[in-house]
Amino acid sequence: MLLKTFGWSFVVTAAGLAAAVLYGGWTAFGIVAILSILEISLSFDNAVVNAGILKKMNAFWQKIFLTVGVLIAVFGMRLVFPVVIVAVTAKKSPIDAVNLALTDKDQYQQLVTDAHPAIAAFGGMFLLMIFLDFIFEDRDIQWLRWIERPLAKLGKVDMLSVCLALIVLLISSMTFAAHAHQHGGAHVDKAQTVLIAGIAGLITYMIVGGLSGYFEDRLEEEEEREHEEEEEAKRAGKQRSAILLVGKAAFFMFLYLEVLDASFSFDGVIGAFAITNDIVLMALGLGIGAMYVRSLTVYLVRQGTLDDYVYLEHGAHYAIGALAVILLVTIQYQINEVVTGLVGVVLIAWSFWSSVRRNQALAGSEGKGESSDEKTEVPSGV
Repeated sequence: MLLKTFGWSFVVTAAGLAAAVLYGGWTAFGIVAILSILEISLSFDNAVVNAGILKKMNAFWQKIFLTVGVLIAVFGMRLVFPVVIVAVTAKKSPIDAVNLALTDKDQYQQLVTDAHPAIAAFGGMFLLMIFLDFIFEDRDIQWLRWIERPLAKLGKVDMLSVCLALIVLLISSMTFAAHAHQHGGAHVDKAQTVLIAGIAGLITYMIVGGLSGYFEDRLEEEEEREHEEEEEAKRAGKQRSAILLVGKAAFFMFLYLEVLDASFSFDGVIGAFAITNDIVLMALGLGIGAMYVRSLTVYLVRQGTLDDYVYLEHGAHYAIGALAVILLVTIQYQINEVVTGLVGVVLIAWSFWSSVRRNQALAGSEGKGESSDEKTEVPSGV
């Protein structure tokens, strides 16, 4: 099971490290290895959240996520994306941006750094909306109940998450603009860019998440109808309609996963420049890390880990919220990548520990015959 799930990750690791040695010797080998670990540590929470979505998809779309999705993640976000943002911000053609990345790495790094406020605003708003919609939802299983219970009540207010996200974005852009004025106004125009990029991130979330939710609801309705009319569902016309609906639902959930992965990878791509400004080594290291994140996502789904450790998804969403705040803060201030990675690891480890304690309490006091509804009433102990 382990080899089947992580097999391609092992192959990509061996190929990537070998390519690094051929490209730049053992120094390049070390840089690629460090970048791989950085990407995995920063994106572990991504794997947990992805698993919560991927478990709703069939084996075919899980395989698409591991194949086509990897191509998008590795070549799109880890290789093409840094080149595209340089081309847009520096008003250069993609070919010129590639030449710049290969011939003048210091200038390339500076251009990417200049584009960071817009990138952080887009990714920060997208991730913030994911966190807010999660925390404002009234759910049976709650982890940090002293926070989640009152917020679930507030969540009954329509569009509250959107309003809060826009307020956060407005504060971020105004703070950035005020800082720019204090330093001669060199970045005043970028304050408007931050605002536009943040709104674009919000719109992207609403469109992709809305379409995904719509087709997921349609899928659930169709499954209920098929359950009630089992004999009729076996007919060719009925079967064809159901398969088409599954395809639509799975496609938009897949699209949602890719946008989510892109938002998570912002910090990894930007953080990689603290280690190297070589675009080849960056693509190799982050690409290897992205493969492991995807394999880990599928592993969590197939092992049923999220069902056994029910607070893991909570911890991952809190990590998303922390990462969203960190990204928005980095519009103005620099934060060490180690801090970013540790925040997610600590929150997920805490939620895992809480899940273990919950399972031990259930095993000791409830017995094997307890219903799932009764399980939700056991205190989380935090």
